[in-house]
Amino acid sequence: MRKIINSTYISLDGVIENPHMWTMEYFDGEAQAYARELLFSCDALIAGRVTYEGFAQAWPSMEEQTGDYGVRMNSITHYAVSTTLEKGEWNNTVIIKENVADEVRKIKQQEGQDIVQYGFGQVSRTLVENGLLDEVRLWIHPVMVGTGDAADLITAEGFSSKFELADTTTFGSGVIVATYRPIAPGKDA
Repeated sequence: MRKIINSTYISLDGVIENPHMWTMEYFDGEAQAYARELLFSCDALIAGRVTYEGFAQAWPSMEEQTGDYGVRMNSITHYAVSTTLEKGEWNNTVIIKENVADEVRKIKQQEGQDIVQYGFGQVSRTLVENGLLDEVRLWIHPVMVGTGDAADLITAEGFSSKFELADTTTFGSGVIVATYRPIAPGKDA
């Protein structure tokens, strides 16, 4: 069965929003290789409306500067989870409007590579609550951003889940990628 792998940039003070403003100086060769390996191990991307719309606007014009990485981002299947999005403007878009857990479960059972999700929000919480998110890779950056409402994005009222550490990768830049796997309810690590 395909895995869904969440990849989220986070600062030391818990900020995940606007990563383009504070992560770029840390995106060196090691980080690029790690990100490339993740993307090329996947043949689909799942995102909520806001992330989808941002990516759909940015990535089609980035192939020249990002090469085969940009080509891959633009050519894989894009699953947009949204009740309001009417049409997917980005290549190979499938819109999931309802029965999100059931639809994602069907997608995971299809043949193919893994599925990547960038950022952590409502779609991520839905995936965790339904046992559909297989890994969370937190890219912990050695910077304090000092702004944002990250706590609201990652931890919402009534949402909790336990995870076990599966792996760590450390880059020379000081970035640590901590990979966690959800623990099924009632099971201890």
